[in-house]
Amino acid sequence: MAVIRGGQKLEQALARLGAKVAKPATLRVGFLDTAKYPDGTPVAMIAAIQDFGAPKVNIPPRPFFRNMIRSKQKEWAPAIANLLQGNGFDAVAALNKAGQAIAGQLRQSIQDTNAPPLKPATIARKGFAKPLVDTGHMLNSVDYEVTS
Repeated sequence: MAVIRGGQKLEQALARLGAKVAKPATLRVGFLDTAKYPDGTPVAMIAAIQDFGAPKVNIPPRPFFRNMIRSKQKEWAPAIANLLQGNGFDAVAALNKAGQAIAGQLRQSIQDTNAPPLKPATIARKGFAKPLVDTGHMLNSVDYEVTS
């Protein structure tokens, strides 16, 4: 059993740290509400179809988003803690830097996803065999926002 002494000093130290992060913020990374295809289709909807698949229309799942989260999420909390410290506990500044990094990880996941392979008819239509990239609109729509 651990023994903790100096509870009052700990409370004071935590209160000082809490005061430094006096302005909380929220980070969202992915396909924001404003991201639309030229025809008005939300990019988030197409990304979800690609990530989870649509069996009724023969689109297999290509879990680029879920795979990125699974492989990277353990890095995010320590990185954000370091960014908070390095930015004088300015949550907005720290989360802006984290947002840039996580958005980059998501873009990389889109680029790295190659399975399952495209059907021959899709390759013939597109002229190349890279899944998840047709016009580049979805890839270029990856974004982040920080709100406080």
